[in-house]
Amino acid sequence: MKHVLYALSALLLLSGCGGHKGIDRYALVNRNNPSVTEFDSLSSFSVGNGEFAFTVDATGLQTFPDFYKRGVPLGTQSQWGWHSFANPEGYTPAETLKEYDFGRGRKEPYAVQFKEEGRNKAAADWYRVNPHRLHLGMVGFELGEAVPMSAVSGISQTLDMWNGTINSSFSFEGKNYEVHTVVNPSSDVMAASVAAPLPVNLRFPYPTGAHADDACDWSRDELHSTELVEQSAGHALLKRTLDETVYYVDVEWTGDAALSQKRANYFVLTPAGDDFSFSVGFYPEKPEGEQAGFAEAAAAASAYWQRFWKEGAAVDFSACTDPRAPELERRVVLSQYLLAIQCAGTTPPQETGLTYNSWFGKYHMEMIWWHQAHFALWGREQLLDRTLGWYHTVQPVAREIARRQGFEGVRWMKMTDPSGTEAPSSVGSFLIWQQPHLIYLAELVYRANPSQQVLDKYYELVQQTAEFMFSFAEYDMMEGRYILRGAIPAQETLRAAETVNPPFELSYWHFALSTAQKWRERMGEKRNLEWDEMIDKLSPLAAQADGLYLAAETATDTYVDIRYTSDHMAVLGALGILPKSPLVRNDYMQKTLDWVWDNWNWGKTWGWDYPMTAMNAARLGDKQKAVGALLMDRRTNTYLNNGHNYQDTRLRCYLPGNGGLLTAVAMMCAGWDGCLEKNPGFPADGTWNVRWEGLKPMP
Repeated sequence: MKHVLYALSALLLLSGCGGHKGIDRYALVNRNNPSVTEFDSLSSFSVGNGEFAFTVDATGLQTFPDFYKRGVPLGTQSQWGWHSFANPEGYTPAETLKEYDFGRGRKEPYAVQFKEEGRNKAAADWYRVNPHRLHLGMVGFELGEAVPMSAVSGISQTLDMWNGTINSSFSFEGKNYEVHTVVNPSSDVMAASVAAPLPVNLRFPYPTGAHADDACDWSRDELHSTELVEQSAGHALLKRTLDETVYYVDVEWTGDAALSQKRANYFVLTPAGDDFSFSVGFYPEKPEGEQAGFAEAAAAASAYWQRFWKEGAAVDFSACTDPRAPELERRVVLSQYLLAIQCAGTTPPQETGLTYNSWFGKYHMEMIWWHQAHFALWGREQLLDRTLGWYHTVQPVAREIARRQGFEGVRWMKMTDPSGTEAPSSVGSFLIWQQPHLIYLAELVYRANPSQQVLDKYYELVQQTAEFMFSFAEYDMMEGRYILRGAIPAQETLRAAETVNPPFELSYWHFALSTAQKWRERMGEKRNLEWDEMIDKLSPLAAQADGLYLAAETATDTYVDIRYTSDHMAVLGALGILPKSPLVRNDYMQKTLDWVWDNWNWGKTWGWDYPMTAMNAARLGDKQKAVGALLMDRRTNTYLNNGHNYQDTRLRCYLPGNGGLLTAVAMMCAGWDGCLEKNPGFPADGTWNVRWEGLKPMP
């Protein structure tokens, strides 16, 4: 019966609480297609499918990667493409562990970065770098040796999001060229058509293993090889070997063309006819059979993207008179596209998606909520569900992390790779706010599809996550309450050894354990009475005498020490990301929001801090601040022409900001459980006549 009620609620949302029908989705998407008329290192465009993405310059291919290297780089990345340098010293994960005493009556080993020279430091350094994500190969036009970008003129390029195609035109040596670039929605294949004969090169780099870069080392040809293993009319298969890593590159083309090797790891495909199309597929195993060519890939991409835009939710700002509305709409439409191609695979995304490497290409599990919660709210829960299955794969690793530290259940790793191996970190290994994410995200999938199938799929993971959370909290006999300590909170400027009761984590413990109890009831199980006791006795959020919430109960100088007014204002997440709980007072939270708004060190924030602030303001009914937070004029709240959320010279794109934006907008339109107000996050002064359809409310 509960499944039926959830389904009926979802249907009612199509016409209730701010819902409208009849949005012209084609017009909505196409008026926000980005374009360029010159080379711009921060305006590269991407096509992809969630598992694989291909980013191009203004020629429609990857012709001038050096120019874009320090902008938004020209990546060719996949969810499966990883590499490790050799480990001749035989380092093991156990050598990255260091014991800490957080007063729980035992030593707890954590994977950390060692400062002292020696084998432990070397092991930790190796595991932090390895494995790292690969750039699978550059595909660009062969214009000649040392041809400058100035030789290319007449540039006109548009990303057609409705059809998932990049349309480019330019002039070179007196000839005009027209290029159309796509990625097959069901395979790791890029394809392009070129309306004139122009050679194409395929160049393959060795990985750098750097913390944040395009992952291309062009100076180490002796360390890797590209072997032509098959060739026939219109087809060639290349085998790539980098140390222990092997993958295949399938090149197929139409018409008369020849593939030749120019030098090591460098091939050129030279067409003879006027019209030329080709496809390049990347595979972890040797492929069998033919891959889709351009015409088939373009048709599949068009069908996929039109279905994506028609079947998911939509928000239309065209009837708004606030001058900021068109910019907000642009960010919202572009963010939907970027997150679908970068963050919707079978493993969690890295913070720079499939564009270029950050943190060695690894993903951060505290960010998965920001990357993917919006999918379920925007009617695309299948994309979230696709990724969450990875948790089953790494559950044994997470159980071992909890066991070695003396906890029950599973402790989800923070910085990791497809294997679930925990990357050593002096901060990440001590975080805990990634733990409840699994429960929250599974709940969103269930709310979008309230079925026994969803319950069966995630029930064990939800319960094992709750088991860890219960065992991590400690009972304070003197105060008669449960506390959280021995962890670095989401506001990472606080230290694990001295932090007690960070506010966001306390509220998240309350929400996640309460949700885990609901799952027990849905499965016909009795509520866990010990969990209920913890829910009832969790510490309330600590505040000053004047009603300002502290960064932690132990951070009594929150409003004096700049450590506590920089980084993430995580206290706002306790009411915003999360629903109202008995631990939070609205009057205290409003006062805290006002103080943060006026005094926070905004130059030290991150892209998701703005939507977090907006969600907090929306729940408090402070609509001006909700909109103002999303559009605050700050460097880390900048959205580039291609839609990427710019942070700084290191992180020129930052997808948690895009995901947070979509989650906040969904809440500001569709509200949350119990919301009866139309568009509760937008001012009701007539300037924000926001139309939407298909959105789901937050918990």
